[in-house]
Amino acid sequence: MSAVLEMPLMTTEQLLAMPRNGMEHWLVEGQLRERPMTIRNRVHSRIMVRSSYFLESWRTGQPEPRGLVLCGEAGCRLSRNPDTTVGIDVVYIAANLAIQEAEDTTLIEGIPTLVIEILSPSDVIEDIKEKIDFYQKFRVPLIWVIDPHDRTITTYRLDAEPELVNIRQELSGEPFLPGFRVAAAEIFA
Repeated sequence: MSAVLEMPLMTTEQLLAMPRNGMEHWLVEGQLRERPMTIRNRVHSRIMVRSSYFLESWRTGQPEPRGLVLCGEAGCRLSRNPDTTVGIDVVYIAANLAIQEAEDTTLIEGIPTLVIEILSPSDVIEDIKEKIDFYQKFRVPLIWVIDPHDRTITTYRLDAEPELVNIRQELSGEPFLPGFRVAAAEIFA
């Protein structure tokens, strides 16, 4: 019988103090996950800009108070004790979460309304599945996984089966982003 080594739980503060050394780091229930840093290509960057643009356009049409659209590996602490902290390609946080954030804070503290993960050529399917699983565990209402290669978007809604949207269809944020609709092809333009 082999012994299982218990790794000490890490906090978000310890995670943020780590040297970057070419590695991407995130915490899942206090356990460090790391992999070589992904170099984002122009397709990934373009999709990040396009999806952020459409979300921001929708957001500005919403009544006050409004939430926030953030992008570029926005840091988000989904839970504490043990900490789950990740970087998200594009995220929308509701107004009630946005107003709790202090100006000097570096992290989103809480559950975002929408998480967008844009696949990169170096992404490992197991890592993506793990992220989706813990987003769902922490009850993120809406998750979009954008696949630039296949030009599809897989939508995960709270307590529903995943839906695959292709470039001939419309991407909807209902019911969590009321009125948000865009032709999926526009995300990839």
